[in-house]
Amino acid sequence: MSKIRITKEFTFETAHALHGYDGKCKNIHGHSYKLAVTVIGTPIEDSKNVKCGMVIDFGDLKKIVKSEVVDVWDHAIILNKNTPHLHLAEQLKDLGNHVVLVDYQPTSEKMIEDFAQRISKRLPEEMKLHSLRLRETETAFAEWHASDQF
Repeated sequence: MSKIRITKEFTFETAHALHGYDGKCKNIHGHSYKLAVTVIGTPIEDSKNVKCGMVIDFGDLKKIVKSEVVDVWDHAIILNKNTPHLHLAEQLKDLGNHVVLVDYQPTSEKMIEDFAQRISKRLPEEMKLHSLRLRETETAFAEWHASDQF
């Protein structure tokens, strides 16, 4: 049986700030992120299964990624909870803003690691997360590949 890769793309808007950074990204700013999620598995062979021929129903993959990433991060302000931004985060929350506190510097590289962990734990056991691509701008992106993890 062949292994097949399935990819679904998602978009979401997020603001963040990089505490201690020596450039403009130390300020709160936003991105229109594009996330490509690729899983690998074997298509279902059972002709009685309504999902026969599929590795995963695109709708099922969408539910996983939306609940673990998009619904959490879309139109949120992402800040590192281990920096002085914690005080700012509380003020923003008090003003009704959606703030997500993480325990890492919210760079594309660290965000994609977080997303890989969140998505992987929700996938059916017969498939694996193959790769993620998180596009921050039209010319800059981070990639995570399962084959690169030791």
